[in-house]
Amino acid sequence: MPSVVLATLNARYAHASLGLRYLFANLDDNLRAEAKILEFVIGSKAETLVEQLLAENPKVVSFGVYIWNVDETTKLIAMLKAVAPQIKVVIGGPEVSFEIPEQRVCALADYVITGPGDITYNKLVRALLHGPRPLMKVHVGEEPDLDQLKLPYAYYTDEDIAKRHLYVEASRGCPFKCEFCLSSLDKTATPFNTERFLSEMAKLYDRGARTFKFVDRTFNLNVNTSLAILNFFLERIEAKPDDPCFAHFELVPDHLPEKLKTTIAKFPPGTLQFEIGIQTWNPEVQANISRKQNNDKAKDNIRWLHAHSHAHMHVDLIAGLPGESFPSFGEGFDTLARLGPHEIQVGVLKRLRGTPIIRHTDNFSMRYNPDAPYNILSNNQLNFGELQRINRFARFWDLIGNSGRFTTTLPLILREAPTSAFGRFLSLADWIYAETGATHMIALERLFDLVYRWLVEQGEEPIESAQASILSDYQKSGSKGRLSFMQRGLSVSADLRDHGATPGSPRKATPARQRRHLETATNS
Repeated sequence: MPSVVLATLNARYAHASLGLRYLFANLDDNLRAEAKILEFVIGSKAETLVEQLLAENPKVVSFGVYIWNVDETTKLIAMLKAVAPQIKVVIGGPEVSFEIPEQRVCALADYVITGPGDITYNKLVRALLHGPRPLMKVHVGEEPDLDQLKLPYAYYTDEDIAKRHLYVEASRGCPFKCEFCLSSLDKTATPFNTERFLSEMAKLYDRGARTFKFVDRTFNLNVNTSLAILNFFLERIEAKPDDPCFAHFELVPDHLPEKLKTTIAKFPPGTLQFEIGIQTWNPEVQANISRKQNNDKAKDNIRWLHAHSHAHMHVDLIAGLPGESFPSFGEGFDTLARLGPHEIQVGVLKRLRGTPIIRHTDNFSMRYNPDAPYNILSNNQLNFGELQRINRFARFWDLIGNSGRFTTTLPLILREAPTSAFGRFLSLADWIYAETGATHMIALERLFDLVYRWLVEQGEEPIESAQASILSDYQKSGSKGRLSFMQRGLSVSADLRDHGATPGSPRKATPARQRRHLETATNS
């Protein structure tokens, strides 16, 4: 039975915790022999998790606490302490590294480690098991020497390698000071020894690992290191083209030298993904949040990646930043949509504990959700209703724009004349919500039907072209059901012709008449 359990609640099973494995790797050998990693998934029943923890009969249980799991971890610790108060509970992670007196989870825990825990956790556990018992509740994590830090990759199991994303890091920290991000508190970015790091990646690869997700904030900051890592993967892809690996990196958008471009262009489709944080194109907003970004270079680089590489681009925008109005955010979305990334991740600002964004609270009337995930509710540029619309926009954009299911239909939705792409899709999102009252639990067939109905009722799209695009996308999705206009083998366009409308001129049938025919088909 282990004396020490290292636990966390991941957002999904596929997300293997890098942090727990760092803590485990840097325990003393004798402590590591007494320790065990247990990973759970949010949404699990607390009673079940407590039972699983108690089955290990531990003396110390430790939890990694993050914005996505803090509420459930709090309930879990409360229950664990109620039934087994003798167990010492240690917590750490970004969510509990700041504002400790205000958090119930910190009050429930016996000990809190703030900041990096690699070294401090080992010392604390050793003291808890072998004495002397620590007097302080809060322990400030020591900054490790990365050359001395034991790397965690050997502790990914065969099941992890076969079924889960493997998170890795070639560097820690970030030199940029974007105020919404915890990395703004870092002094700089510090690399691991590249040769040592790639040796560990080679071991993972030889064990069968094929999916590597880098958590580095600034992967392309040091060009020589970036090239060494890219070439590591490229060599293996070229050696085994039928068994390629996949690498995901966060990319600084305005820093893409020719050396990097030349190498990136060599990667075949499906092997390289870049997460690119634009967040805002508005120079005033960028200045408000201390974000330094050359917008022209960033645009040029995204255009280049779109035109000359097979890299999948996932680009981020954040709504609710201080000084960003509703029209300004829409213009930013339009700018990004024209650049052609594969995914646009629309997020809403969250006030992460400890971040400098709090300095804008009064000047911009920033009002946040008091509970996790601490999302912005309103400010002096965006009221609550407008932010709710953006939240729904983001949800439906994920379902339609980012899902890859509507590749033929999406250009019909986003065509910019007479309104912008943002305005068109916002109209669709508003309309779907008005029709359903929901943003979740919408069946795929119903979603296709809703998009089709919007195209012909609101989007002024000819019925036959709307049907053709929707049907093409629906069939490519692999679904076997029948859409409303496929019922009884009749198309809506044929039905309308029977009532005097001619194909290719759908506006001769009024939106009300089109909707009656759609509803009849749906109910039949």
